[in-house]
Amino acid sequence: MKTKTFDCVEMKHKAGQRIYEQLKGKTVEEQIDFWRKVEEKYRNRQRNPRAATSG
Repeated sequence: MKTKTFDCVEMKHKAGQRIYEQLKGKTVEEQIDFWRKVEEKYRNRQRNPRAATSG
C-alpha cells in the first residue's frame, strides 16, 4: 500500500485559512488592494520567471 505524502485538499485548506487570517477585519478597499498586490506579484513572475527563481 502506498503512503500518502502530499494532500492537495489539506494544502488548499491551509492556504485558504492563511488568506482568511490576513484579510479578516479589513475593509473591502483593503481587501481589493491585497488582491491587486498579489496579482501584480504573479504577473511579474510570469513576465520574468528567471528573476522569480534566482536569489
